[in-house]
Amino acid sequence: MSLYLALLGSINIGGNRVKMVDLKAAMARAGFGEVTTVAASGNVILDDDREPKAVEAAIETLLKDQFGFKSCVMLRTQGEVRSAIEDNPFRGIGSDKMVHSIFLADDPAPGLFEAFEQERKAKGDETLSIGPRVLYLNYVHGVSNSDITGKLLERRLGVRGTARNMNSLKNILGKMG
Repeated sequence: MSLYLALLGSINIGGNRVKMVDLKAAMARAGFGEVTTVAASGNVILDDDREPKAVEAAIETLLKDQFGFKSCVMLRTQGEVRSAIEDNPFRGIGSDKMVHSIFLADDPAPGLFEAFEQERKAKGDETLSIGPRVLYLNYVHGVSNSDITGKLLERRLGVRGTARNMNSLKNILGKMG
């Protein structure tokens, strides 16, 4: 069995409302066994022996079938969560609330990140960097004051993603053991 963090995108924002107790119960009924949720924003710690893409697909199907909405799911190991914190070049520069790691379904195609980064240099103070299946972002003036959204990132980078700030990631990593 491997320990994973399942990062569920767009949970408890917009119309995608689900109580974590209901999510845990639905996952247990679906055969996921013991799961731990962290905060109400779609962070699920679980053990599973299937391939990561199969687990992601199973959780996405469960969310659609049981709760009626589509969500992207990104699975990461404890080491990958730690790297998303430690390798974030903006950690310690910006506040932990403003510095995010955006977990991506895949790496963007060559050139897409570089083009997006150039575009952003003329549009705001946010700073960006890329790592393996993760985009690092310092929102500087806050998420609500930025026009960098998940939909914009998906259009520019060609991949889905879900973001967590440093405070959340440190909390999650602490619960992973």
